[in-house]
Amino acid sequence: MPVIRPPKYVRSVLTALQARGHLAYLVGGCVRDMLMGVHPHDWDVCTSALPEQVCGIFPHTLPTGIRHGTVTVLVEKKQVEVTTFRSETGYSDHRHPDAVSYVGDLTTDLSRRDFTINAIALPADGLVVDPFGGVRDIEQKLIRCVGDPDRRFEEDALRMFRALRFSAKLGFRLEEETAAAIARQAPLAAGLSSERVRDELEKLLLSPQPERIDELIAAGLLDAYLLQRLPEYTSLYRLNAVQRKALFRWAMLCELLEEQGCIRAAEDFLLRLRLDSRTIRCCSDCAAILRLPAPGGPKDWKRLLNRFGTEAAICAARCRDALQGGSSYRALRAVLNSGECFSMKHLAVTGDDLLSLGLRGPALGAMLQFLLDYVIEFPENNRRELLLSLARDSEEN
Repeated sequence: MPVIRPPKYVRSVLTALQARGHLAYLVGGCVRDMLMGVHPHDWDVCTSALPEQVCGIFPHTLPTGIRHGTVTVLVEKKQVEVTTFRSETGYSDHRHPDAVSYVGDLTTDLSRRDFTINAIALPADGLVVDPFGGVRDIEQKLIRCVGDPDRRFEEDALRMFRALRFSAKLGFRLEEETAAAIARQAPLAAGLSSERVRDELEKLLLSPQPERIDELIAAGLLDAYLLQRLPEYTSLYRLNAVQRKALFRWAMLCELLEEQGCIRAAEDFLLRLRLDSRTIRCCSDCAAILRLPAPGGPKDWKRLLNRFGTEAAICAARCRDALQGGSSYRALRAVLNSGECFSMKHLAVTGDDLLSLGLRGPALGAMLQFLLDYVIEFPENNRRELLLSLARDSEEN
């Protein structure tokens, strides 16, 4: 199994803690990634040192999670999260511990973690500490809870989403008892904040296996957001046919769920998940475009671009190709690359130009729309003098 060596600034944090008599280990996702030959994005250290001791050792720190024993150490303008060994008790909201207490040993700290693959520690000397078999589970491509899976999910219901997300991201399978516990504990998901559910869904949407969202639905983890679950044996495999971009995949997910009667409309579903206004608007417009007849040529695409905007049109073209096949996106790109006018801002005349003809208020707006329709029909005639002449003649008649 290939192991990536942590960068020098990370090793310096470990050695500085050890030099002052404290235990210190890399832990969590960074260790998992290193063991899999993947360069970590973030570095987490657990230590026997108390937060105030960590702050005393390193000149540049931030108390980012001091309440739970976490201090961010700044080294060479880079960050390392350093957390004191701890245990957690009482999860009355099924999300956060009611109490955190510091402990003196690594195994107790690792025992509170979610999955075995995230409960592996690595000291500066590189000798892996793996009390729960995480290395074996990486080798066997298995997602397994640390200890009792029901207890892990009762502590933090979001772990059920994370289990499926890690499975999709890494291409691992869920261990049998872990999967069974998700089915038993799924009702706890209703108490999670919409923002947390949204974030996990988006990460799953952007994974190599976005269709695994159907497992979330089948387990009941999204019951709070759906009118009904997917019909039996219905797959969301077409999600993978859309480019791995959040906007496209949200739009595609909404289209597939609405198609199966699971949601009323994209806007309703995404509002409940607290998506941003841009995504909600674009996905809603995308759904509207997909319910119109497929564009028959450049003129139809230009009218859609004018009505809904470029982003929604591209989203709809991508989704139509994934749903029905064809080359909608290629046809749309040809229109966009042509430089031909499809909106007021591309017209060779402006409202100011028409003011000189005496046009005001609604009459001015109607004339601009008339000229835009004309130019969409005859793109080669988007010339200022020609359009002014056309407007002048129309007014006189």
